[in-house]
Amino acid sequence: MADHARSDDPAVQAQLDRLAKLSPGADTLGLERITALLERLSNPHLSLPPVFHVAGTNGKGSTCAVLRAALEGDGKKVHVYTSPHLVRFNERIRLAGELISDAMLAAYLSRVLDQAEGIGASFFEVTTAVAFLAFHEHPADACIIEVGLGGRLDATNVLGSTAASGVAQLGIDHEAFLGSAIEGIAREKAAIARPGRPLVTLAYPFEVREAVAETARAQGSYVLREGSDWSCLALPDMLKVVVEGRTVEADLPALPGLHQAQNAGLAIAMLLSQKIVDVSAAALKAAPAKMLWPARLQTLSDGPLTDRAPGRTVRLDGGHNISAAEALARWLATEPQHILIIGMLANKDAAGLIATLASRIKGVIAVPIPGHDHHGPADLALLAEQHGITSVTASNLTQAMAMAAHFPDAPILIAGSLYLAGEALRLNREFPV
Repeated sequence: MADHARSDDPAVQAQLDRLAKLSPGADTLGLERITALLERLSNPHLSLPPVFHVAGTNGKGSTCAVLRAALEGDGKKVHVYTSPHLVRFNERIRLAGELISDAMLAAYLSRVLDQAEGIGASFFEVTTAVAFLAFHEHPADACIIEVGLGGRLDATNVLGSTAASGVAQLGIDHEAFLGSAIEGIAREKAAIARPGRPLVTLAYPFEVREAVAETARAQGSYVLREGSDWSCLALPDMLKVVVEGRTVEADLPALPGLHQAQNAGLAIAMLLSQKIVDVSAAALKAAPAKMLWPARLQTLSDGPLTDRAPGRTVRLDGGHNISAAEALARWLATEPQHILIIGMLANKDAAGLIATLASRIKGVIAVPIPGHDHHGPADLALLAEQHGITSVTASNLTQAMAMAAHFPDAPILIAGSLYLAGEALRLNREFPV
């Protein structure tokens, strides 16, 4: 689907307009185009600082956030490439700890687009080439790179050797590209493994575990599985992570939800499993509490949007598939019932997500997602009503927040889409930094 990236900086927007005209305007998998584009740029991806490469259906961004916190906590300069952005395109590319500036972003987009004629590179492929070129030209101690979609044919999978690869939570998403068989999805994501380097994974059912192991062996890699090769135990006051006999007693994650303990454990296990980048015990211990990753059960501050519902706690989550909804439901089970403000892209399973959350929701306000193909708010409201939930529609988030203030007193949860989450942050003037 089209990315609809916009920028307030005229120079960046001029390059985004060029990209919109050049790109096919749709998600496309395959390594031919990104390989051709990077060859024209002298293959910067083959000489990057040590790379930590992370795939998964959910949790890969949070895993990257803990990796970053640990490495930077040890005084290292770290490049980070993640997607999508929430408010500003610049969020995708972090150079040595800082979001790429507008001036630098415009310059790199221009350089890459000058070489992209005739290749038909997608939005994500151009973005990936921009990141790799910038990472190549700026010194750092490590790179953290998040897979965009899948793994085997994702544009990031042109990387050479890595320090370690990781696979986070697996579930069904992007069926049009990856299919609906979980074993096949696992094979796609495990294909980021690299010869002689560890592939660290969470605990999966037997069939999925075997698919991952088979793929890793074919790549010349080896698997460290949660439950057999490493473990993460969430205690009331700490995380106890054990990797092949080495133990780290880490602080609890800054983000709520038991799934964040898993993500933090995966990141620490990735760092302990490799021998390329040294990380101190103190940095590993502190990393989960220092992680920063917006729109993951984020409590919004006072601002123009939350002021519409004074006195209410407003949380924001970008969860948009069943696996994410299940994690949300586990967290909601320990909380009061919430008012749900929901908007979802048209290609997502709205019925399944609402059904998963229904027992912990006392009211629904359905909204559109500006600039994107989305489920109609009336259709979302009808799905919620089928579970006996009082439901209404609003024309936008601002109106929805004002309407939420008139529901019975309850916390408010905005969820269903990362694009909706980005709109909430923009309206509340909370920009990721």
